[in-house]
Amino acid sequence: MSWPPPTELRIGLGCMRIDDDLAAETIAAAVEAGITIFDTAHAYGSEPGQNERLLAGALRACGAAGRGRIVTKGGMTRPGGAWIPDGRAKVLQADCEASLEALGGLPIDLYLVHAPDPRTPWSTTVRGLRRLLDDGLVRHIGLSNVNRPQLEEAVELAPIAAVELSLSVYDDQAVRGGMVRRCEELGIALIAHSPLGGPRRARRVAREDAQAALARLLELSPAIVPIPGARRPETARAAAAAAALPLSREASEPRPQSRRPATRADAEIVVVMGIQGAGKTRLATELVSRGYVRLNRDERGGKLRALAGALDEHLSEGASRIVLDNTYLTRASRSYVVEVAGEHGVSTRCLWLDIPLAQAQVNLVGRLIDRFGALPDPGELRRLGRREPGLLLPTHQMRSLRELEPPSLEEGFAAVERLRFVRSASADPVRAVFVAASALRTTGWREAISQADPASPHLIFDWNPDGDPAALDPLVTELGAEIAGPVQGALCAHGGGPPSCWCRPPLPGLPLAFARRHGADAGRSILIGTSPAHRTLAAALGSRYVALL
Repeated sequence: MSWPPPTELRIGLGCMRIDDDLAAETIAAAVEAGITIFDTAHAYGSEPGQNERLLAGALRACGAAGRGRIVTKGGMTRPGGAWIPDGRAKVLQADCEASLEALGGLPIDLYLVHAPDPRTPWSTTVRGLRRLLDDGLVRHIGLSNVNRPQLEEAVELAPIAAVELSLSVYDDQAVRGGMVRRCEELGIALIAHSPLGGPRRARRVAREDAQAALARLLELSPAIVPIPGARRPETARAAAAAAALPLSREASEPRPQSRRPATRADAEIVVVMGIQGAGKTRLATELVSRGYVRLNRDERGGKLRALAGALDEHLSEGASRIVLDNTYLTRASRSYVVEVAGEHGVSTRCLWLDIPLAQAQVNLVGRLIDRFGALPDPGELRRLGRREPGLLLPTHQMRSLRELEPPSLEEGFAAVERLRFVRSASADPVRAVFVAASALRTTGWREAISQADPASPHLIFDWNPDGDPAALDPLVTELGAEIAGPVQGALCAHGGGPPSCWCRPPLPGLPLAFARRHGADAGRSILIGTSPAHRTLAAALGSRYVALL
């Protein structure tokens, strides 16, 4: 590992919750015990830079200003106490400069982006991070709170030295998700934050047990650098002492490969995975008709991990064919199924339903309309979602796509089949016309309307936060005078920002609800619009797009 140097103690000190009154004494004790790595962030403390200033002052006071390896993080704001990622390059630049000022001249040995920002392209964030290195502001750069695909993209764009993730005896997701092994392969460090399970668990852990827990992490992989938090000098000394504990016999033995030979040739586990709206239920239903037992969290309730226990019970009772159709976005979430199947000598096959987000959104909206007869508003959707799994806000589905880690054979699957989504033809015979309200304010709308059957049902749709649906009435009257078919207006009055509803274009709620009411096939319809959002909406629906300026 290039960071930290192999000659240094592989345990650091997490400074986020360090006691202000005991900070100097605690950090001095850590330095005396051999700790050189100190983890902070510009967002830590009662005000930006407060924790960094505290750390810098303590390192100077104990004469370790030149030896301490300061790890700090940027790209995070805390308005009103809430943590909000901001991964724009200019924000990283400003945060880094502010950290250097707060540290009062002490160098930043490792600078991490605090968390991916869903509003900023990840490549933009990573390139902004690399610029700090290229400009000489920091010595090394790394990532915090990332998944496997984000790591893979980042290492192609910048020399990543470390990744910081939650890892403890209570949280093995970094192991199950392959992050520990991948960091080993890439030769980068994995900084394990909350290595004792977080503040609440750590307070209940005896000193000897804490040392053993830290030693287990060190034994797990040479890539791991635990950073326990310490509020008192004796805690810092105890953490450092964990590095000297002898290697256990179990930990010294080679770790088994995740892939295990199948011994029950008559049995098979099928994992159907994909984001919400990918069509997992349909595929699982087909397998059930062929004799498979279905294990689905939405049907059974409880947590996703509990399905592995149910799988174990079914296999113990002699079941030979089982399908689990759930999102399974991460390698870690899928690992429990593969592990249980392997213990029974059963192979696991993965069917990944790979679907564009827009098509999954169309599927989810159609499901909502089928279930309730209309689109629930955001408040209704939140209330319904508390008692009915699978009722999601758009942001939840978008987050799922960002978190998705594509499956691979190295997870232990006997086979991985990628099934691309193809929409089946609709049996609805009617063709509708969807007209953006802005299109009716152009001079060419009458010519555009003439391209459709005048007897077709026409929808005028618009988005106007806090607007009055009655504002569309004059447009409905004007269009109604030109055609023979029914005309209706539909307005999304919900606010901007991350979408809280399914009706704000380019989300497909308004046209789909209208099409269902009139027995129309959106894929054979026409959408007349004026903006990129309207074009995107038409593509999602499969409608022919007519652009007006």
